Amino acid sequence: MFRKVLIANRGEIALRIIRACKELNIRTVAVYSKADANSLHVRFADEAICIGPPESANSYLNVPSIISAAEITDAEAIHPGYGFLAENAHFAEICESCGIKFIGPSAEVIRQMGNKVQARVRARQAGVSTLQGSGCLESPDEGREIAHEIGYPVVIKAAGGGGGRGMRVVHTNASFLNAFMAAQSETISAFGQPDIYLEKYLEEPKHVEVQILGDEHGNLVHLGERDCSVQRRYQKLIEEAPCATVSDKLRNQLGEAALKVAKKVGYSSAGTVEFLLEKNHFYFMEMNTRIQVEHPVTEMITRIDLVKEQIKIAAGKPLTYKQKDINLQGHSIECRICAEDPNSFIPCPGQITGYNVPGGFGVRVDTAIYPNYIIPPHYDSMVAKLITWGVDRQEAIAKMQRSLDEFVIQGINTTIPFHQRVFLQAEFLQGNFTTRFLEGLQNSAKNE
Repeated sequence: MFRKVLIANRGEIALRIIRACKELNIRTVAVYSKADANSLHVRFADEAICIGPPESANSYLNVPSIISAAEITDAEAIHPGYGFLAENAHFAEICESCGIKFIGPSAEVIRQMGNKVQARVRARQAGVSTLQGSGCLESPDEGREIAHEIGYPVVIKAAGGGGGRGMRVVHTNASFLNAFMAAQSETISAFGQPDIYLEKYLEEPKHVEVQILGDEHGNLVHLGERDCSVQRRYQKLIEEAPCATVSDKLRNQLGEAALKVAKKVGYSSAGTVEFLLEKNHFYFMEMNTRIQVEHPVTEMITRIDLVKEQIKIAAGKPLTYKQKDINLQGHSIECRICAEDPNSFIPCPGQITGYNVPGGFGVRVDTAIYPNYIIPPHYDSMVAKLITWGVDRQEAIAKMQRSLDEFVIQGINTTIPFHQRVFLQAEFLQGNFTTRFLEGLQNSAKNE
């Protein structure tokens, strides 16, 4: 096992990794920007090194500074968390060349699955269905021709990006050129490269994803699926496990498909295979080669610590269980609490003047904020993850409703009131919502 791990991240995920390391008797090194000098991950790590000014490009994305911090502190491994450098193949290669273990899959796997066009090819090679689509588009005319063959609507996507950036839904041939140019411009701005592709657009799908674990000895298991369909502009806001509308038979099919993809690329570490689900037909969408924001809901229903498993796998340990040993128990839901206006979703950084965290059996809060903490304006606006577990979905929802009422964060606006509204909607409570759910909720609010 490693003696010392550096965490190349910040906030709640850095704190989450520190906790896992401490339980494994591993010393930790936090890196931080000047804006994060008073953060909890700095306070609770065994060592901490400032790596630059507040801007991410000069701190949490500054590869030379992070590698130097690892070398100075004799860290044997680096855990990237999610975001920042977590899916950066070049960073994984540099870690390897410096004799530092990257806690995640190999650089080659990150590179293959980070490009969505290549990932679709790998999925088809593994025998997993994908939506009709294209390779990287050379021109608008090529795209229009393929869209005509597939049939509208289609969606244009960034080949090497995520988070909904570079995505445009196109319903007619007349609107294709403007959508193509807008998608490519946003892709260049967000990811520094112009590659875009298109695929058939499903009007009312569910977005489900399967958590997998693979070790360096060829062992692979899946840990069931999560429903991530409550989204705003392709950004996930609420996740739950398992999906309320997925049968045991379909769950097994989704899991087997995810393992086929993982096996095809020789995957090791924690990862997530994402699918679009419509009328019991599912299609591979992409693979995330890192720990996910929403990993706690899977932990709650499997009682498996995914971060600890990542670390053990990176240290060369084999998985200690097989697929038959994975049993899903109960139901879990996660709300992402962001420092944003609950109606406009405009970020609201600032100082927390009042604070109360919900508790009780089956309630978990992953956060790095505290009373009087000043939320900096330089990073993602998520400040906490509220997770509940119940023996069934109804109990998990009841605990979430109660916990949202107890959760107090004063001094700034948060999305807690938004989540409270969602948990009053009949469509959500019934579990049959799709990725269009929030769009309908917003439209009904405008009409009131």
